[in-house]
Amino acid sequence: MRTQELEEVVVANITIVTEFLLLGFSSLGEIQLALFVVFLFLYLVILSGNATIISVIQLDQNLHTPMYFFLGILSTSETFYTFVILPKMLLNLLSVARTISFTCCAIQMFFFLGFAITNCLLLGVMGYDRYAAICHPLHYPMLMSWQVCGKLAAACGIGGIIASLTVVNLVFSLPFCNANKVNHYFCDISPVIRLACTNTDVHEFVIFICGVLVLVVPFCFICISYLGILRTILKIPSAEGKRKAFSTCASHLTVVIVHYGCASFIYLRPTANYVSNKDRLVTVTYTVVTPLLNPMVYSLRNKDVQLAIRKVLGKKGSLKSENWGTSHRHPK
Repeated sequence: MRTQELEEVVVANITIVTEFLLLGFSSLGEIQLALFVVFLFLYLVILSGNATIISVIQLDQNLHTPMYFFLGILSTSETFYTFVILPKMLLNLLSVARTISFTCCAIQMFFFLGFAITNCLLLGVMGYDRYAAICHPLHYPMLMSWQVCGKLAAACGIGGIIASLTVVNLVFSLPFCNANKVNHYFCDISPVIRLACTNTDVHEFVIFICGVLVLVVPFCFICISYLGILRTILKIPSAEGKRKAFSTCASHLTVVIVHYGCASFIYLRPTANYVSNKDRLVTVTYTVVTPLLNPMVYSLRNKDVQLAIRKVLGKKGSLKSENWGTSHRHPK
């Protein structure tokens, strides 16, 4: 009888979590206002940068190639990816109540992971595109036809949705009771799963396997692609030819190193090793810096994109001057 009574008392004292408290940067006190200004500025730059890349790719016929097709999708995905995280984070920097409902937390994690995994897979596909263009230029139109590009892009999106749905289901099928303080600025896997009031080893192992599949496998694929590219570049006799071939890969390689490096540091290790302050800094890198890096790297290092931006801006400028001239022309 006593055992039964004790069980009833324990059950009565357990509170099922219906909302989470996002601690975010609350420990930084007054610095939060400065962080709000910085992150708001970066968010606006991310939106304008990615919007510029997407618009220029659509408007310039010379950029209607597989490489820029995937870059446009990557920019679109990263725009939505930041939209899932940054507006809520900015709101929390100015707010005292930093709560998020259980359902909204699950939805945020689903979309964040969905777009993040899609980006990982897209970067892998972009690596293959560069390999096909440099190592098999004669077969490139067939290897990367628009039909193939469409199927690869769809596969990246579907893969992102399936992997994200699997992970979110594993995390939120766990019981959450009493503890509801998420030591992060959004609902990420490790900070949330640590709050579960049961053993999470099996769930964490399956999540780790998912992490290996979406991070290590595409990264290995990119490495193999670049080994083939390097071997082909070394066979090019002229230094100018080598430079041109490598310049088409430099932007992609820069984004890959930052994106995969940060994501691997966070997700390819046990939850028990989660260190909030250091990990939060790394998370800021791949939730803010990487989406910022993508348009900056591709616009600053890529001559085709630079030329396209000038052409688009030049057309707009000439149209404005024509309209101004027409409106101010006096009849004889």
